[in-house]
Amino acid sequence: MTAFFELRTYKIFPGKMDEWISYMEKTIIPFQVSKGMIIHGSFTDDGDKETYVWIRRFENKVHKEELYNEVYKSDIWINEIGPKVASLIDRDAIIVKNLKATELSIMK
Repeated sequence: MTAFFELRTYKIFPGKMDEWISYMEKTIIPFQVSKGMIIHGSFTDDGDKETYVWIRRFENKVHKEELYNEVYKSDIWINEIGPKVASLIDRDAIIVKNLKATELSIMK
């Protein structure tokens, strides 16, 4: 498999969106980038105060697995970031899609 994008959609707990965005932008994204993650975008849904979407890029499935291990099996994620995430998003409602860019897509 060639490079692909991971589109992640989260349901944020009511009244927690501002806190979630702040935590993503100040903690989660910088931490993941420091581990090698490529973050292409971070979005809210104008019509839905509880939906957050972000996009990451991976070179292939092996690359994704390696970066997942670097991030999600780290002591920082397990002991600090993960518990905070659980207080802000409904983990049971996470939707993840792997997307392949079409020929004319600007994002590759």
